[in-house]
Amino acid sequence: MGRRSIHTQEELRELIIAATTSIIDEVGIDGLSAREIAKHIGYSPGTLYNMFENLDDLLLIIEARLLDDLRQQLLEAITNAPAHEQLPLLAATYFEFTQNHPKRWSLLIEHRIPGDHPVPDWYEDKISSLLQPFEEVLDPILADASPEARRRHARTIWAGIHGLTSLSTANKLATITNHSGQVLIDDLVMTYLAGLQSSARHSGRIAPEKEKR
Repeated sequence: MGRRSIHTQEELRELIIAATTSIIDEVGIDGLSAREIAKHIGYSPGTLYNMFENLDDLLLIIEARLLDDLRQQLLEAITNAPAHEQLPLLAATYFEFTQNHPKRWSLLIEHRIPGDHPVPDWYEDKISSLLQPFEEVLDPILADASPEARRRHARTIWAGIHGLTSLSTANKLATITNHSGQVLIDDLVMTYLAGLQSSARHSGRIAPEKEKR
């Protein structure tokens, strides 16, 4: 009982989030349970349900913080970078971040909300916010394209990076190729980017590069 008196509700909430994150980083989602979390913080399992609606609610918060951290790193990576380097930098940063947090990233892929509990609007906003840097770095190339086309291209590139990253963190790339995830992502981004630039030049949206003398 004495333990409970030294923590505010907010402190206890953060203890639970930190303990859950630590367990996921160590053993993944399969080793997670309310009992295991409670053991880590020295409280009863019921304490979790005083702070969170259920385990899914807790996991969504951890996922949201992961997405926030990733977005921040993406933005920092392209700050002051030349325009032609920004998309490759986004891709490389995305891949490196997920490799540094493989089990937490797997949580993002594997965690499923029960069908009768819709995903909160704020969570969907986190996903949209993560896509925003990809849209912005494509603006110079797709300046005359429709907003829908710009969103589509950004989401196509993101989905390819996300898919290769997820295969890599799950250690499944080796079954189909001996190339690293980063190499495949570089190929994907540079090929897609070259296609967009070629299309833009042919349509007159951007001027062709001057030939080197």
